[in-house]
Parts: sequence; C-alpha cells; structure tokens
Amino acid sequence: MKWLKAASEEIISGIKHSIEELDIKEVGQLVELLLKAKDKKIFIVGMGRSGFVGRAFALRLMNLGFNVYFLGETITPAAGKKDLLIAISGTGSTKLVLTAGTAAKEIGAAVVAITSFPESPLGDIVDHVVTIKGRTKIGWPKEEDYLARQLVGEREPLTPLGSIFENNCMVFLDGLVVELMHRLGRTEEDLKRRHATLE
Repeated sequence: MKWLKAASEEIISGIKHSIEELDIKEVGQLVELLLKAKDKKIFIVGMGRSGFVGRAFALRLMNLGFNVYFLGETITPAAGKKDLLIAISGTGSTKLVLTAGTAAKEIGAAVVAITSFPESPLGDIVDHVVTIKGRTKIGWPKEEDYLARQLVGEREPLTPLGSIFENNCMVFLDGLVVELMHRLGRTEEDLKRRHATLE
C-alpha cells in the first residue's frame, strides 16, 4: 500500500499549495460575479473529471438557492444577457468548453474560466479567470525528455493525467461554497431544505 499512501500525501500537499497560491483578487471577483448572477441563470460546463467537479459545484449552488444548470443536460434552458457561464478546464483548451464559452460571449453572458492556464484559448475569450494550480494534460512530458528530467532530479507526479487540477479545483469550489453561505447568511439547515428528498 506504499503507493496509495504516497499518492494521498502528494494530493494533500498539492491541494494545500494550490489554496495558498490562490489570487485573492481573482477569487473575490468570482464571488461578486456569482452574487450578481443570483437572480439570473448560472451555467457550469466541464468535460470528463472537470465535469464531475462542475456538477458537484452546481449541486451546492442549487442548495444555496442559485438558479444553476450543468451544460449538456436536457433540462438546460436558453442563456441570455447578464447570465453567467463558469467554464472548468485544466488545460484551457478543451474544445467543447471553448465552444460553450464562445457561444455564451456571443449571447452577452459573462464567462469565467477556472483553469491552470490563464494564457490559453479559453483564457483569451473569457471575462474573468481564476487560476487553480495543477498538472494537466497540457503539461504531460515528452518521452524523449525523460532521461534529462531524471538527471536533474525531476520526477513525475504519482497521480495520473489531470487529477491534480481536479482535486485542487474540487476543494477550492467547496471552500467557495462556504464563503458564499456566509455572505448570503445561509446555514447548513437552509442547504438541507433544498437537498434532494427523492433518493
């Protein structure tokens, strides 16, 4: 079980480092955009594991009383001006996320990117970026560089593919929900009242 323990320690350390590295101004602006969109529609988009993170965030926003939808679900309504799209992509280059961001901008909605790469195709088209540190597919090493990396003491993270970004993003968004709870004066009991009962 040495790999499980080592990977878990690496994940915890990565999350701690990511939260310490947050740009508070970026986060503060995201909070303001969310509060401003409280009576509008909020859309969340993400693919793969980023999509799972996005769905978890959408659930909590719904519990807080926001009018929120995960893009791609059949019950997703039309977006309009002054609505908000939150696009989650570690690489900032996921095609379907880019398409959604571009479409939202054309409609007149505000678009926020949550990514490890603010200088990316997604970062270039959005109104606001929140940078979450993490290894993503864009940073995968080239095989021919392996020996050189070993000689200078670099090693690959134990967690595969984009997991570091998604873990960091999940913790960040869960923390953001608590910030929103306090700003809105909500309690856990308020959230429970909106939680699913048909389970």
